[in-house]
Amino acid sequence: MTIKSFKSENFGKSKSIRVPGSKSHTIRALILASLCDGETKIYNPLKSEDALATAAAIKQIGAEVKFFDDENYWLVKGAGDNLHLPEKEIDVKNSGSLMYFLTPVLATLEGRCVITGDESIQKRPVDHLIDALCQLGADAFCQKENSTTPPFEFTGPISNEPVLFTEGKLSQYISGFMMAATRMNGLTQIMLTNPQETPYLSMTKYWLDKYGVQSVISPDYKCICISGPCRLDAQDVVIPSDWEAVAFPLLAAICANEKIIVTDIDDSGTQGDEKIVDILKDYGADIEWNKEKRIIEVNKNCKLKVSGEKKIISMRDYPDAICALAVIASIAEGITVFTDIDICRKKETDRIKAMTELLSSLGADIKDNGDTLEVNGRGLSSLHGGKIDSFKDHRIAMSFACLGLAFEKDNAIEIKDAECCAVSFPEFYEIMNSELGASFLAD
Repeated sequence: MTIKSFKSENFGKSKSIRVPGSKSHTIRALILASLCDGETKIYNPLKSEDALATAAAIKQIGAEVKFFDDENYWLVKGAGDNLHLPEKEIDVKNSGSLMYFLTPVLATLEGRCVITGDESIQKRPVDHLIDALCQLGADAFCQKENSTTPPFEFTGPISNEPVLFTEGKLSQYISGFMMAATRMNGLTQIMLTNPQETPYLSMTKYWLDKYGVQSVISPDYKCICISGPCRLDAQDVVIPSDWEAVAFPLLAAICANEKIIVTDIDDSGTQGDEKIVDILKDYGADIEWNKEKRIIEVNKNCKLKVSGEKKIISMRDYPDAICALAVIASIAEGITVFTDIDICRKKETDRIKAMTELLSSLGADIKDNGDTLEVNGRGLSSLHGGKIDSFKDHRIAMSFACLGLAFEKDNAIEIKDAECCAVSFPEFYEIMNSELGASFLAD
């Protein structure tokens, strides 16, 4: 599907939008619910492609899932002691979270398991995951010769009372071993030499805490200790709204130069992407976050400008925000330098390479320096519309759809394979059109 995005006379006008539940929280909740004895109601789940892939995967290992979408909850009957390896390979579709979370959990079981996924997943590196599994006693390897990407297989179980030494730049597989530790005997110690994406590790601890799991993370995140085994008793849980999705209505409001309100904002502090509010305000955006009412209000006439010689933004803790922030840096005036960007290259696509190519094609002055991404912002007037490829990356598609709201119809942005946004924000275009008056047209 191709989406055409352009300026809309109906956008904003003090309208409000409520973003969906968090993908990251939903997938963690599903996996932990599958390990429980008893039934869990998961309220406000994100019915995204990644979450549905997770639901399908936990059915393969002994859990049951029923969807009650009209009542906004899913019911999971946990596998508990009947947890088992799947009869067939697990297809994670496009979900890196599912792949990295579930693999260590299943490696606590005796036997062989194969993990595969779609074309995009089969380009994502798993060498760090394979190394960690082998370090703990599993036999794990990628099936293609000399490959570091899926499909891969492993034979467990991983050892009891382990100490895992690993880098930790990618948080997802560390979260997987944190969940796996609930099934292991004694104290599991995870030692990280270079922890990044640390808010996601805190998010995993948040869920472990809910189930009474004893876990400790050192202040520098270099040491994680979890005592097991733990019996996880089913309980009803509520999925917070998604901060990663909040970025796009904020970006849309700034590009369209209109006022909007985002409601039901998560104030739990478990999502690192909430930092985007401070970043936008530092650029000069007129944004108010009322934490008591749990709303964010973006006001008109936000003229973005870098204060000082240049603005340095580390993507260490919230790498998924790079697509939206690269657009922001392009429409602001002044130089922005993004650091700690290596992890941004290992998502659905190399987002640094993709954003450099795509924004350059629309007139931006942006340079991929390898270890940094430098944007010489010259204001919104320096950019123009055009045709872009989403590379089937949901955050790229949504970022350019929002940017298109700045341009007239004859200068629109056209986004190829735009349907990929269903990975994290189902019905994004329909919701933005109906609730905020955007002008996203499907072809």
